[in-house]
Amino acid sequence: MSPQPPPIPTNLHKKTTPIPDFLLTALSLFLLVSSPKPTAAANLLHKFLSPINFPQKPRRDLARRFHPPIRTLDVVIVRIIGQDGRILIESHQELSDGTVRNRCRPLSEKMKPRESVEEAVARAVREELGSIIGDSCDLRIVPNSYAKKVEERVSVSYPGLPACYVLHSVDAWVEGLPDGEFCTEEGEEYENSEENKVADEAISCKKHYWKWVDSDSA
Repeated sequence: MSPQPPPIPTNLHKKTTPIPDFLLTALSLFLLVSSPKPTAAANLLHKFLSPINFPQKPRRDLARRFHPPIRTLDVVIVRIIGQDGRILIESHQELSDGTVRNRCRPLSEKMKPRESVEEAVARAVREELGSIIGDSCDLRIVPNSYAKKVEERVSVSYPGLPACYVLHSVDAWVEGLPDGEFCTEEGEEYENSEENKVADEAISCKKHYWKWVDSDSA
């Protein structure tokens, strides 16, 4: 009778339970980081895991950085001198909506592009005084009376917008003006034009009220 073969160990047929991958990964990271002499890989991993502090840009005051555009206007001022040496000023205006705007200043008008001072003076007198002196205006500018002044202030037409006013001032004689207070109507330079149609829809000046004052108060 042949001898029986030795029994096969039963534990050879049992499957070993593998260690989960995440435990191996965690153990590797622990050994890598906690090593007394960290390698280059450990340093790289430490930098990767550390929060990144991005450099902050310096805060700036936007209000200080913002510079509104400056509106530049050339204005001609005509100091009309009467026979007794008094100066003609516009006391107030009547607007198209019925409101009254105080002025208390000599005749003034915005200049057009490429317009000379003499041309602007003649146009201003014709537009604002033409309804009382007629088309044949006897206008003479006083020699050597021209003066130029630059002022920077908030725009009257556009509140809040800085404006630069270049003031061209002259003295002048105009024949045919009344001796007392009087009123004129705004002249229509561009009748039936597109500019007038647009202006009619906005508030505009309809009447000018004038009076004579002493030269030292003008």
